[in-house]
Amino acid sequence: MNYSNLFKIALRAIFSNKMRSFLTALGIIIGVASVITMLAIGQGSKRSIQANISEMGSNMIMISPGADMRGGVRQDPSAMQTLRIADYEAISTECSYVKAVSPTVNSSGQWIYGNNNTQSTIYGVNRDYLEIRQLSVDDGEMFTDADIKASAKVCVLGQTVVGYLFPDGADPVGKVVRFGSIPFRVVGVLKKKGYNSMGMDQDNLVLAPYTTVMKRILAQTYLSGINCSAITEGVTEKATAEITTLLRRNHKLKEATDQTEADADDFNIRSQEELSSMMNSTTNMLTILLGCVAGISLVVGGIGIMNIMYVSVTERTREIGLRMSVGARGIDILNQFLIEAILLSVTGGVIGVLLGVGASYAVKAFAHWPIYIELWSIIMSFAVCTFTGVFFGWYPAKKAAQLDPIEAIRYE
Repeated sequence: MNYSNLFKIALRAIFSNKMRSFLTALGIIIGVASVITMLAIGQGSKRSIQANISEMGSNMIMISPGADMRGGVRQDPSAMQTLRIADYEAISTECSYVKAVSPTVNSSGQWIYGNNNTQSTIYGVNRDYLEIRQLSVDDGEMFTDADIKASAKVCVLGQTVVGYLFPDGADPVGKVVRFGSIPFRVVGVLKKKGYNSMGMDQDNLVLAPYTTVMKRILAQTYLSGINCSAITEGVTEKATAEITTLLRRNHKLKEATDQTEADADDFNIRSQEELSSMMNSTTNMLTILLGCVAGISLVVGGIGIMNIMYVSVTERTREIGLRMSVGARGIDILNQFLIEAILLSVTGGVIGVLLGVGASYAVKAFAHWPIYIELWSIIMSFAVCTFTGVFFGWYPAKKAAQLDPIEAIRYE
């Protein structure tokens, strides 16, 4: 018996029991749609987090003071004074894998303009800070190197601060605002960035020359931190190692010898690459979990196919006996029921793919969750449902092929 006849027989058997065939395929439809939708949500979340990290500066390196032990008590890192201007200058001139570096000092307080006020943080930085943090000036200009050298009382406002201090929509550039009792002339306004993946408002800040903040606000000579940007994301580890070696040398920290242990670093270095790797591993695990949970419905759908095929073999036992008595071989009966199972699973797979894609976009439209449909998720889901049809349809088909023709004809 050729395959075209087997295909026609299988189609006839499916259409003769339309409702049963639909309910059988429904398990596959739901399984495939669930897998595609869950993977789309997982991949969308991953890409959204990666985009937010990139907006913060994917190749950014953050150096902060390290905690120290004094009299057996571990000190607060923020109170340590291990980072100096000399460290920033050394990184800027000596590190070959670093393309931008900025010292950072900060202080939180009240900003006032006329009758309006708001709480925000002033960050003392240099011009490289814009490149490191992926910021840009939307109106006016960034303060100059001459402003830094002169410790000028100038600042660049974030959009959130502008909204609170100038609710009437007035142009803040050229206006004088106060941080506590200290006046600052506004020279620019930053372009809006919105909230990051951690829910932090990236526009609620004010930038000023680091020399101004150190001398006129904090009255300190040490730095709160140093922000750097590696040449590319791929050399972040090399840049980190280079900075570590330089700072250990500048801070005169002893290396390990045969008799003594190495001095512990009095600074901490963190990179966005570490955060990105951590978030990627978390979202990958979440995506796998979602896919596995959705994949269970595919297995359930496969069991449904096996169950229905068993029923079909039992119902058509006499038909199988008649076919065998007129010359049909066991392999023909096996192929007939296998084709039937594969048709059910493939049809369910096609409908499931369409439903899964539609459900993914519905989630995006109504729940406003980020989604991203990978081509491999569609191919994998379709391949799995086809394999499911073959795997769960094979045993009932094999049972049908092994029936004794005489016993099958006598079956009631």
